[in-house]
Amino acid sequence: QLQLVESGGGLVQPGGSLRLSCAASGFTLDYYAIGWFRQAPGKEREGVSCISRSGGRTNYADSVKGRFTISRDNAKRTVYLQMNSLKPEDTAVYYCAVVRFTGQDMCTMTIPYDSWGQGTQVIVSS
Repeated sequence: QLQLVESGGGLVQPGGSLRLSCAASGFTLDYYAIGWFRQAPGKEREGVSCISRSGGRTNYADSVKGRFTISRDNAKRTVYLQMNSLKPEDTAVYYCAVVRFTGQDMCTMTIPYDSWGQGTQVIVSS
């Protein structure tokens, strides 16, 4: 059974850093692109970043470019989101999700994803 579990969220001061992890089980991560999404209170869910099956292609929302870095370790079945220079507007519940790609080694945050984790809360506040 495919399962995704996020961890690493918490309370951090503005300018601080956090690293989120998304651990996958029940399937082979190699065949999937992975995305990180977030939803702030009262707002719609938005794409933050994604990474292709090989890890060779990544995409970022404009709001996090230069501050966040996505990476993956297929052997460990884990995807990471390193978040630096955090801002109060980064406060949200962060979700990882996977989508199977059988064609190009690419990723996009604008298509429906197949499976989702339960989310981890990130609060950026002084």
